[in-house]
Amino acid sequence: MPASRYTVSDVMTHTAVAIGREASYKEIVELMDQWKVSAVPVLEGEGRVVGVVSEADLLPKEEFRRDDPRLPDQLEEASKAAGVLAEELMSSPAVTVHPDATLAEAAQIMARKHVKRLPVVNGLGMLEGVVSRSDLLKVFLRTDEEIEEEIRDAVLAELAPPVDLQASVKDGVVTLRGSLRSRALVPLVARAIRAVEGVVDVRMELEGRPAGAA
Repeated sequence: MPASRYTVSDVMTHTAVAIGREASYKEIVELMDQWKVSAVPVLEGEGRVVGVVSEADLLPKEEFRRDDPRLPDQLEEASKAAGVLAEELMSSPAVTVHPDATLAEAAQIMARKHVKRLPVVNGLGMLEGVVSRSDLLKVFLRTDEEIEEEIRDAVLAELAPPVDLQASVKDGVVTLRGSLRSRALVPLVARAIRAVEGVVDVRMELEGRPAGAA
């Protein structure tokens, strides 16, 4: 069955806000406020991403304004409290993603690295855009009709031999009705449908099988 056709390049913001190494603390705060972003890539040369300054990198200046760090794991954060330029504040190397990565891959990177935004870079590390958590949710704006058509043409039609299944979609929730030649196929079909971008849940109402979530 075909993989999802959506990649990071489909949902990312192509016009990304970025800064150079010499950008000042106040410039960075003003830029984030102006563009309503939580992090900005740091570039050098012709656009190679060398780091990212996020809200988390800026907060130590306030956190340690009056108090010195008390725990060993606070030392790195406290050192950023003295930073005034992007190169002193940034997290480096930057956590990035390629434009041809799947949305699931981007979501996994964000979750694993605890970041809200990822610079999108090409094979040379040059900035092509930025993808955020909200960008990844754009696929759930697909209409029920679009989702139903993709399930019918790209999932059910590819099953061999053809199956007697019909899919209907309401608010992103897919309901399958009909019959399968083997119960062993149920989790496989459900997994393939969940892989369709925009699907919220899959429910089975198959002959000989109680109704309910797959």
